[in-house]
Amino acid sequence: MRPDQTLVTLQREGTRITARTSEPFIQEAAAGTSEHDHPYSHLITPLRQRGLSCTVEYGLSDHIVHAELPDGSALIISPPQEPPTDHPPGYPGSWLVTRGHPDDSTHHEVIYDSEPDGPHARHGGSIPRLLAAIDTRLDQLGLPPRPQPRRPAHESGADAVLHRAGFVPVVLFRERFHRLPSAMTDPVEQRQMVTRAVDMLQAEGFDVSCDPGLLDPSLPPPDHQGLILGDRLGHLTQSIQSAAHTGEVVAALSELTAPGDGVLQRVVESLNTTADWWEGLGEPADPHYANRLRYIAQKLDSYALDIRSMRGVLADRHTDHPGRLQARVDQVAPEEPAASRVAAALAVSPTAPTTPAAPPSASAAPASLPPARPSSAPGR
Repeated sequence: MRPDQTLVTLQREGTRITARTSEPFIQEAAAGTSEHDHPYSHLITPLRQRGLSCTVEYGLSDHIVHAELPDGSALIISPPQEPPTDHPPGYPGSWLVTRGHPDDSTHHEVIYDSEPDGPHARHGGSIPRLLAAIDTRLDQLGLPPRPQPRRPAHESGADAVLHRAGFVPVVLFRERFHRLPSAMTDPVEQRQMVTRAVDMLQAEGFDVSCDPGLLDPSLPPPDHQGLILGDRLGHLTQSIQSAAHTGEVVAALSELTAPGDGVLQRVVESLNTTADWWEGLGEPADPHYANRLRYIAQKLDSYALDIRSMRGVLADRHTDHPGRLQARVDQVAPEEPAASRVAAALAVSPTAPTTPAAPPSASAAPASLPPARPSSAPGR
């Protein structure tokens, strides 16, 4: 999984720390721009994705973003200037967004104001809220939307990383993001978890924007050696997709359904163990959640037995898959003799030890080449 410049923004929003995923950065829109590494790139990037020309200038005490609109007017996006405030670059405590025209002083409107006395003060320095307000006004002005991103793969990839980092998903009517656990209020612990999430996201190829105040620079670099369990199971899926013989699929299903130490059996054990642990937490609702987990584990255990039985049926078939076998034959160099190509294709199919075949009848067609003997038994 190597996402192409998908941006994950981590920042404090009120009393919680959130992580929001946005669409991949459009490289063409950034061609020739020098502000990509600027502290305000998390603002100018989404604006450029909507076709706006942006510049960043220094105002009275901080940088100001100018975004030119097609009608000649411009958006001015500014943190507080007077009096100056102390904050990490690009992450002020509030924002003011106005629209004006250089040739018409009466053409003035306030689009967003999250300063302490402003109508959006409750949002403070929230970047997503700021961009949402700007997007709403740009929609009203008829500007084209951003190009449709490849959201499903990229968002699910970021979701998986944030999930493993300990974040909690939040799904609302018109927005979706992750946050730190609500009971995690210790700033030291928060910085440790945010730092771990940033390291994991960057290791997976995501572009990350994070308030430096949320990071703990003293933490050692993470160890990313080895595949995560989900990726290891993904190799089973790949082996099934490319299988040309039932033995290959049986080998993958054997890993899932092996009695005692199969994947599904281990999942059942983990759920039951979690239920026992959860039941002793002490809250009135804890036994309900524990029993729910045990119910799910019982259902999964029953399904595992069913899958194990179907695996046995497939194992007894012990045959080639006609369409997949032909695909393997076609992958071998076409200039080779047909018999050699078939033998080469069969040689890569792990099959169980063969048993002597019954003699063919006089009217039977010539027997096909026997499958190659495997070097080891398929699966456990």
